[in-house]
Amino acid sequence: MSQLIQENIPLAQFTTLQIGGRARYFAEAHIENELRSALAFADQRQIPVFILGGGSNVLISDNGFPGLALRVALQGVRWFDEGKVIAAAGEDWDMFVHQCVEREWAGIECLSGIPGLVGGTPVQNVGAYGQEVSETIISVRVLDRQTGREVELSNSECGFSYRASIFNTIARQRYIVLAVSYALIPLGEPEISYPDLKTYFAGREIKPGLKEVREAVRNIRASKAMLLTPDDPDSRSAGSFFKNPIVAQDRYEQVAKSAIEQGLIFPGERMPCYPTTDGRLKLPAAWLIERSGFKKGYHRGRVAISSKHSLALINRGGATAAELLALVEEIRSSVQAKFGLSLMTEPDYIGFEEGLRNKRK
Repeated sequence: MSQLIQENIPLAQFTTLQIGGRARYFAEAHIENELRSALAFADQRQIPVFILGGGSNVLISDNGFPGLALRVALQGVRWFDEGKVIAAAGEDWDMFVHQCVEREWAGIECLSGIPGLVGGTPVQNVGAYGQEVSETIISVRVLDRQTGREVELSNSECGFSYRASIFNTIARQRYIVLAVSYALIPLGEPEISYPDLKTYFAGREIKPGLKEVREAVRNIRASKAMLLTPDDPDSRSAGSFFKNPIVAQDRYEQVAKSAIEQGLIFPGERMPCYPTTDGRLKLPAAWLIERSGFKKGYHRGRVAISSKHSLALINRGGATAAELLALVEEIRSSVQAKFGLSLMTEPDYIGFEEGLRNKRK
C-alpha cells in the first residue's frame, strides 16, 4: 500500500461538527496525480469513495465510512483581466473571498465567513445574504469518474438551483471538482439587498465598500454562531442544518391560514416570506422551527440548537450522529405536524444506509 493511503483514520477531526467514526481508508490529494492514484486504489478494491472537502457540510455516521475518504487539497489561484479568476478546489473559501475583496472585485463579498473549500461551493450552490455562487461561476473543471477524463462544465451544465446542482443530485458521485472559474466585477459595488445587511448599514449616507460589507457579513455571521471560532461552542455545527422551504403562492396561503387557526401567528402578524426568481415564496425555516416550539438553546443531552441561530444544530461535546439525528427528527416532526411542511436538511449524510440518505431530500 502506498504512503498516500492511510487506514482507519477518525473522520470527526476533519468536520466542523466534530462527529463521526473512522474511514476504512483515507487519502489527502495535493496534486491531481494523487487524486487519480487514490481513485485507482478504490476501483481496484471496488470500495465506495467519499469526497471530503472542508468538512463543513457533512454528517458522518458513528460507524464511519467503509470505503475511501478522499480529501481534495488541490491548491492554486490564477487571476486574469476583467475579473476572471480560477481557484483550485482545495483553496480555503473565505480566504479566497478575502483575496477577491482586497482586489476590489465584487460578486461574492456576501459569501464571506462561510467555512469550507472552493470545491464545495458549486456542489451546494452556496448562497447567503443575497448572493449565490451560481451568479458568478463561469465553469467548473471536474474529473469524470465514469470516463476518467477531465471535463469543463459550463454554468448551465451544472444545473444550479436553490442549494443544489447536478453534483449533489442527478450526477451525484460522478464528478470530482478540480477547479472553479468565476467572473467577478472589478471595482463593482457590493450587494446590499438582504434585510440583515440593510439593517446593519441603516442610516449610512455613504454607501459602504466591499471591505466594509465583507466585515459586516462576518460580524453578522459571528453574532449567529455561523462563523467558526475556536472559543465559541455554538460554532461546532454544520452551519444551517435545514433548507428554507420554497412554495407556490396558494400553498403559502394555505399554510398561513392553518397557522392562524392554530394560534401560531400573532394578531396583526403576517407569516414571513421572500419572493424567489421563479415567482414562488421562500419561507424562513428558522421562523418555522421557533413557532413549532423550539427556542434557541434548546438541548437534548449532548446536542442542541445553537443559542444564537435556530438553523444551527450543535455538538455540545462528545455527541454522536445518532443523538444529532434524533434532534433533527424531533424538529422535523414538529414542523410537519404544525405547518404541514417537510423540512429538508442541508448536510450530506455519509456512511448511513441509503434509505436515511434519501429521507433528507
